[in-house]
Amino acid sequence: MKNPDRKTVSELDQLPNIGKSIAGDLKLIGINHPSQLIGKDPFELYDSLCKITGQRHDPCVIDVFISVVRFMEGGDPLPWWAFTEERKERFKTTQE
Repeated sequence: MKNPDRKTVSELDQLPNIGKSIAGDLKLIGINHPSQLIGKDPFELYDSLCKITGQRHDPCVIDVFISVVRFMEGGDPLPWWAFTEERKERFKTTQE
């Protein structure tokens, strides 16, 4: 698959690491267009999703959210697991 162009991408499921399910989750929390991800905190997006759905989602969803926020802010289209360590580090520092 060709890498999406962040300047012209118009559908959430055109973003790297986003399928129909996560696109639906993003819409649940008010993200309807990829450009709306710019400047968002992926951890806050995850918290919003958990609140709205009334369930705790797999923490890997945070990695996916980090990947698309970073991509829309100019980062490389990396696989979601490239952000797992960042998530773990953040949780480690907030628990100390």
